[in-house]
Amino acid sequence: MFISVAAYGWYRWRQGLQAGTHGHAIVPGWASPKVRIGMLAAMIAGTAALTPVFDSMGSYPPVWADAWTFMGSLLATYGMARGWTEFWLIWVAVDIVGVPLLFSAGYFASAFMYLFYGFFTLAGFFVWWRADRRESQPLRATAEPETAGALS
Repeated sequence: MFISVAAYGWYRWRQGLQAGTHGHAIVPGWASPKVRIGMLAAMIAGTAALTPVFDSMGSYPPVWADAWTFMGSLLATYGMARGWTEFWLIWVAVDIVGVPLLFSAGYFASAFMYLFYGFFTLAGFFVWWRADRRESQPLRATAEPETAGALS
């Protein structure tokens, strides 16, 4: 499933490069309110649907947390493919649930690694947020540079 979403993302970002987005594979933007509601519904429904599946496979309790991290990771990967700034926040939501789960299971190295990644996801969110704000601001006329005396 993740390979399919990643391939979709590669395709979308490649299209962005070919469409002439000034050297950017994708221009960050926000999902519409309708899409946000749909993603939240998918997160809740997917977590509810996958919890018994993961339980039957012997997942470590609390099983819903594994389903949450799976669905969140899938939706974050999809959101990144679409260029939605919110995908960074989905990763934060995954880490908020996943890091304590890793600590409780005794996977300390993995927990610290994802805690470390959590700081990068927050930094990435602010970078994309600023990029989106820059892209959405109208261009302002600039004064011509001073050339008098430049060649003297």
